Amino acid sequence: MRPQTVLVIDDERDLIELVRYNLEKGGFDVIGATKAEAGLEIARLNSPDAIVLDIMMPGQDGLEVCRQLRADARTARIPVIMLTAKASEADRVVGLELGADDYLAKPFSPRELVARVRAILRRSAGAAADSEVLRLGDLVVDVPRHEVSWKGRPVVLTATEFRILHFLAARAGRVCSRTDIIDDALGTDVAVIDRTVDVHVTAIRRKLGKGAEFLETVRGFGYKFREAPAGAAEASAASAGRRPAAAKAPPKSASNAR
Repeated sequence: MRPQTVLVIDDERDLIELVRYNLEKGGFDVIGATKAEAGLEIARLNSPDAIVLDIMMPGQDGLEVCRQLRADARTARIPVIMLTAKASEADRVVGLELGADDYLAKPFSPRELVARVRAILRRSAGAAADSEVLRLGDLVVDVPRHEVSWKGRPVVLTATEFRILHFLAARAGRVCSRTDIIDDALGTDVAVIDRTVDVHVTAIRRKLGKGAEFLETVRGFGYKFREAPAGAAEASAASAGRRPAAAKAPPKSASNAR
């Protein structure tokens, strides 16, 4: 089995070499890029298993790179760990809103970075190994293919967004606390701030469009994916242009038959 590949995008060569040494020691192949443009091109051509991305870079910063990764179907689902020297919650929230799956503040322990990369890849692999295809009215969550659609329209989610939606959809009708989502969908080995779950849910709602109405907030507790009402599939088929079978004409009465 081939080693998993990690793309490291950082303008500091010394940091790339430090990360490369520790990731290769952990069994990963590593590709380094010191410029944002080069990193984006490598990601599109090589489809790495994960990306480690520095926020503070000259030219295009890491936030813009993350935005472009999520906007491109070829790279939209690759897990991204952001490295940041900014300690404020607001800066971290921006990264999460743009689609980052995890973040690590500088200075960081190389061993912790390796552990974070392993954890994020393990969660992605666990989701891919699941054989479920969930169908809730107009929503389809195809776990083996890692695909989501709403009324037949593809919905492109990040790895973390996919795990959260799958977690909630699999428990449709039940209220799930933020702690439940963090422990079971995100994992305790991910850096989490108070708004982490809320930021990801907001992104999921935005991408679902009208389907967002099924993802309800239970104030003071967490979230619930509302169960699809009976007949939703039939209604969807009718709106897609399928006409119901014509009703049979009532039999003629005896008086009319004469």
